[in-house]
Amino acid sequence: MTELLGKPARVLDRDREWALLSEFVTDPAPQLRLAIVSGRRRNGKSFLLEALTEAAGGLYLAAVQEEGRVLALQRFSEAVAEHAGVPAGALRLGGWEEVFSTALDVVNRSPRAPLLVIDELPYLLQHSPEIPGLLQLLYDRSQSGKAPGGRIVLCGSAMSVMSELLSGTKPLRGRAVLDLRMPAFDFRTARTHWGVANPETALLVDACLGGAPGYRPLALGAAPQDTAEFDGWVQRTLLDPGRALYSRVEAEFLLREDPRITHRTLYYDLLSAVAQGASSAARIGALLERQRSAVVPPLEVLESTGYLRKEQDLLKARNPVITVADPVIRFNQLITLPLVDMVEHGRAEQAWQESRPTFHSKILGPHFEEIARWWTRAFAPDETAVRVGTVGATEVPDQVGRTKHEVDVLALAPGERPQSAHARITLIGEAKATVQPRGLRDVERLEHIRDLLAGLGHRTEDAALALYSLHGFHPDVQKAAARRPDLLLVDLAALYGDGPVVGGS
Repeated sequence: MTELLGKPARVLDRDREWALLSEFVTDPAPQLRLAIVSGRRRNGKSFLLEALTEAAGGLYLAAVQEEGRVLALQRFSEAVAEHAGVPAGALRLGGWEEVFSTALDVVNRSPRAPLLVIDELPYLLQHSPEIPGLLQLLYDRSQSGKAPGGRIVLCGSAMSVMSELLSGTKPLRGRAVLDLRMPAFDFRTARTHWGVANPETALLVDACLGGAPGYRPLALGAAPQDTAEFDGWVQRTLLDPGRALYSRVEAEFLLREDPRITHRTLYYDLLSAVAQGASSAARIGALLERQRSAVVPPLEVLESTGYLRKEQDLLKARNPVITVADPVIRFNQLITLPLVDMVEHGRAEQAWQESRPTFHSKILGPHFEEIARWWTRAFAPDETAVRVGTVGATEVPDQVGRTKHEVDVLALAPGERPQSAHARITLIGEAKATVQPRGLRDVERLEHIRDLLAGLGHRTEDAALALYSLHGFHPDVQKAAARRPDLLLVDLAALYGDGPVVGGS
């Protein structure tokens, strides 16, 4: 078996992504192989691929936005010449086919791995749409030994462009062995990346910026280390028009990544409507005084870019709930834009004080629920005795009480299919970021929901009840958890891996 490339110490986390790319690069097959890497800007794609190129001794070529075809060809040719160890003017490459063929010839001389990385490919496609077809030609020739082998990684942040590379009848369909979408860091890794020891402060930062690692170098000074420092940090980063992390500028920058987003006013309105709580196309259209059919296509664009998400009810077929997936865009739509005049006239402190109730109810609360689901999905199987399959949320009807109960966290048993009639449920949870500690009344509510689910035909005999709390638990519920194997208390320390989950044994 070929030895994989060692991951540099400067690369935090990314073990799965590094392993996949390293296996791709070191595959001994002589033919050309292609890989696609995509993801939201600031998620660390370039950082990872630069480290991979260095470890492999390969060639990294990055396109430049708004650079024309002639200058791009010239710059790429000079980079190939430099990698080959010849003077910049020694190679006169007249077109992209010649550039890529020569680059592959050069990297195939590497004593390590023949790797060519083409970063920000969508910028090249704006003036050279023939590139995928030329790569197809090189790929097909290589399979029959008529062109050089090697490994090519194509990378980009424009999600619609990157996803279409392998779709339908596109030239590269069926020719890439990797289609890797780079996610942001999870909340635990993001805390390590920012160097925030206090878990509550780490949660507040994560609610604002999420796990995109590229934001850390843009935030001058130390990250906040306690909640007292958080207010000032927000005001001098996301609410300061002179800073690189000013959320209005960053949101505009993100939306410009997708070439389909041309009328940004409409997209801003859609994002604001969803951030305010409109969770279906019909409700969003009504709020904006537009027909449902008029808002569905742009909503699909925002979903494909990763700025919105559609969350299906885990137990029943109904319209999916639309939410804002990107924390920076959510912050901009809910906090910055409503008070933008105040912010841009130097009154960030006043704007933030005005916005704190909105931050806690519409940003921190939903974000805490999402983190609770993430912990259940990613960490609960290793840190509790609960066996977890699909994790999500649901709404449970209560005919007697003439109401509906929102369930923040629901986990099906491994192998159970969502929306099945008699699903086996392993966890029912409630996540609250309110200042009140959770108590026995919260447990009673979960017990009632468990009974309702059993009455609907679901198998709940092994279902644990979980309370996720930002501010701890009353002594009565702690005593109950100590003697009940079906009750789990998950505080912020447990979510971040700093302390144990109480109960469940």
